[in-house]
Amino acid sequence: MAQVEIWHNPRCSKSRQALSILDELGTPKDVVKYLEEHPSKEQITKVFKMLGYKTPRDMMRTKEDIYKELNLKEEMDDEKLIEAMAEHPKLIERPIIIKGDKAIIARPPEKAKEFLDS
Repeated sequence: MAQVEIWHNPRCSKSRQALSILDELGTPKDVVKYLEEHPSKEQITKVFKMLGYKTPRDMMRTKEDIYKELNLKEEMDDEKLIEAMAEHPKLIERPIIIKGDKAIIARPPEKAKEFLDS
């Protein structure tokens, strides 16, 4: 099985569940605690493209207070949304699992197994 990377928040139950699934499967992985090791704009852009979403907003936690404080609901510039995630990684939805040139947000966590089996 190919090496995978998981953008993980240990305080998030869904992220812990996804990581547990990777462990159960014996999946070799790099665990990126993205709230500690902030991803760059370039990394976020790359993952956004791997996710195949239409807008970066689709990979954002839109219910976070910082999302409202920054008035991101009104922001239509993709670059500015990516910048906001780079500056405030709490805005990045989790967990993100990356394998090869594809990525998913493992919500629900069971999506991790389906993704790795594909």
